Amino acid sequence: MLTPRTSADISLEIKDPVDPTALTQSKAILSELRPNSSTNNDDSLSSSSCNPKALLSIAKRLGDIPAQDDSASYLVSKEQCQEAFDNLSQEEKQTLLNIHQRVKVFAEAQRKSVVDMSIEIPGGRAGHTVSPCRAAGCYAPGGRYPLPSSVLMTVVTARAAGCPYVVLASPRPAPITLAAAHVAGADIVLCVGGAQAIGCMAYGIEACDELGAAEVPACDVIVGPGNKWVTAAKSLVNGYCGIDMLAGPSEVLVIADHTADVEIVAADLIAQAEHDVVARAILVSTDVDVIAKVNAEVERQVDCLPEPNRSTAKEALTQSFSIVCKDMDECIAMSDKLAPEHLEIQTENSQEVADRCANYGGLFIGTHAAEVLGDYGAGPNHTLPTGGTGRYTGGLSVFNFLRIRTWMRIDNKKESQDMVEDSVRMARLEGLEGHARAAEARSLTLTPAYKKANNGSN
Repeated sequence: MLTPRTSADISLEIKDPVDPTALTQSKAILSELRPNSSTNNDDSLSSSSCNPKALLSIAKRLGDIPAQDDSASYLVSKEQCQEAFDNLSQEEKQTLLNIHQRVKVFAEAQRKSVVDMSIEIPGGRAGHTVSPCRAAGCYAPGGRYPLPSSVLMTVVTARAAGCPYVVLASPRPAPITLAAAHVAGADIVLCVGGAQAIGCMAYGIEACDELGAAEVPACDVIVGPGNKWVTAAKSLVNGYCGIDMLAGPSEVLVIADHTADVEIVAADLIAQAEHDVVARAILVSTDVDVIAKVNAEVERQVDCLPEPNRSTAKEALTQSFSIVCKDMDECIAMSDKLAPEHLEIQTENSQEVADRCANYGGLFIGTHAAEVLGDYGAGPNHTLPTGGTGRYTGGLSVFNFLRIRTWMRIDNKKESQDMVEDSVRMARLEGLEGHARAAEARSLTLTPAYKKANNGSN
């Protein structure tokens, strides 16, 4: 099932996650959402909000909202979300509450790990403050499968960061998705997806009395995975607002040796493959027999899946692969080169192997640390970097919603003079005379050059 490849076949894989066709289509949708803006002139930073009637038209055309339903809205009320939760079984309610609590505890611990600070500088103090952004936008996919876990991972994390206002968008949200929105505490739920959802969160939506729709504020940051139109739209609004990442197809890489349980390895590879037809499952091992046994087990287990999971997983497995390495050093090197979204270590001395791995989105150490436990709320976030971007970034966290801003204050002008003189010299070394003169204006010994120039002209 897994295509055999060699280490020589593997190259650094940093792929552009933005589909060119989806980019063109998303740009047109963003323009249509704001007919009075300057988007048509490529000014993506225009400040106008989305037009509610334009949004409703797009949502009906693209299937977010039933086209024949004249009373349909792009907003889901808090009462509807509460009702969806109330209609769950007690076990389902408790599952949502359990996951919410674990994600919340982890995110709050992250938030406490970074605090305001200050130090002494010559003549004064300098430091930084940590504060949340005002409004967060969270996207939860709703296509192939409903993903209430993504609602919890994004909305709960924004709340733990301290964001006072959280908007959630999810196309055709299932009752379990709405129930998760209730548990997570989303302020507004938009039942739209794709580029139109990203545009609404980036630019906000005007109030419309005719539709009975309140204003939706523009979000300062937008997070969450989505389809190719979501990714394309996030690339377009990036800069007007912040985004977490441009996510590509999901992936898992398992490093396994002779001690690995082949049934568990196969199950984990299939779990990733069923996400999407473009997902990838990768097995890297020092043992040829392990790869052969895993392949046989994958074939057996995948045929046991129900539809559409089986067809999706089988398609994804056609682009998945295995690599035989001469030793564990080469396994780690292959993993670091690929920088997978999810990295599982199923080896002898798994913690030692894990400590030597450098590039990944999320790390799962040992046989019992299933990647699916990370998907469903062990604590760490499941929104992770894909396509090799784990080389330079990490997954979604409270830090995506925080602003760390620096400040300085001079209380004793005399004690700051060495710093003033250094600034004057450095400014002139850089050829920035205006900078030098601004520093000289704070000097107790130097006459600012602009005063000399003025005296010379009199």
